Amino acid sequence: MAEQTSFPQVGPAQISVALLIGSLALVVLGLQPILLGALIDAHRITMSGIGLIAMGEIMTVGIGVASSDAALPVLRYRLIAVIAAVLVAGIDLATPYFGGDAALALLRCVAGFAEGVLVWVATCTIVRAREPDRAAAVFVVVQTVIQAVAAALFAGVVVPHAGWRGAFVALAALLVLCALLAAELAPDLAPLAKEADGKVIWTIGRVLPLAIAFLQMAGLGAIWAYLEPLGRSAGLSAEEAQALVSGVLLVQVTGGLAAIMLVRRLDVVTTVCAGALVLTAVTAGLYFLPHNAAGRFVVLCAALAFVWLFLNPFQFGLTFRADGEGRVAVLVPAAQLLGLAFGPFMASLAVGNDNVRAAALVGSCCTLASLALVWGGRKYWLRAQLAPDEVMQGDVT
Repeated sequence: MAEQTSFPQVGPAQISVALLIGSLALVVLGLQPILLGALIDAHRITMSGIGLIAMGEIMTVGIGVASSDAALPVLRYRLIAVIAAVLVAGIDLATPYFGGDAALALLRCVAGFAEGVLVWVATCTIVRAREPDRAAAVFVVVQTVIQAVAAALFAGVVVPHAGWRGAFVALAALLVLCALLAAELAPDLAPLAKEADGKVIWTIGRVLPLAIAFLQMAGLGAIWAYLEPLGRSAGLSAEEAQALVSGVLLVQVTGGLAAIMLVRRLDVVTTVCAGALVLTAVTAGLYFLPHNAAGRFVVLCAALAFVWLFLNPFQFGLTFRADGEGRVAVLVPAAQLLGLAFGPFMASLAVGNDNVRAAALVGSCCTLASLALVWGGRKYWLRAQLAPDEVMQGDVT
């Protein structure tokens, strides 16, 4: 077997730095409820502006990842990381001086785009690791742990002692740390191999993994955005529903740790298919769950949380089944983030004051669609496994 010269090995320390940079770039997603709540209390935004600002920043993170892969030179990715981190830090420092839904939404969208660039920097390293699927599993665990710790510190220490303005200063400091860490990234990353004409040929087998990741994250995002009101509908008290959020984050970490151990042992296609089936069953169970079934609701949420992070690296693995060079894998975070923004948006169109369970129905429809795509795409990924050279030529039949 020929040596893969397009994947220069990067050391464990350099991979760790890249994962930390990507995780710090995404820490704002875990802090959004705290920061946006503080802006509400300070009368800087309206209640309806929360969804606009939150969705806008998440969506532009995904757009930033995708457009960076298309337009930015990977040979200068360290300099790009410094520029993006400094830009986000500057926007974080400026945010307290702006007011109004539209102005803050625009400002945070720009920040989201630059945060997406930093995620692209991390992904460039992940796809060149010796075991990229395992590196992806570590990435999602590190993300979740950092977001959970940061949320606890900001809620319990930063905001009470430094106020909401101090919270944005602390967030900016984390991004300055990203800029400093960029010097420890691998100095050189060779561009990933292209097709004969210099572009990636988009076959069905290559598009499907991104569509699956998008739909699965959309289904999960629809449930996550309405987790607390869904819990109240199932019979949980307000305090119990809020405590459930912390419990869900803990179970997510457990799922990510399990993925780190098993991602190299389980068949990718079979696992993604089984995961899509479980997600569909759980989201449907949440929709049909009767009132005053709090215990069953907690169990279903635990299953959802576990599968959420467990499937994440297998979504990366599915793209490597379709394209062993990693060109499609670079776009997985973009598909995931766009799905996480799309799911809550669709759920917001479906729910009403007395129909919050429609969010679970939206989640179920998304995960069911992902299951159909996994089942339909098996022949493409099997062909890629048995005859990779043939598939790389772009059969779209």
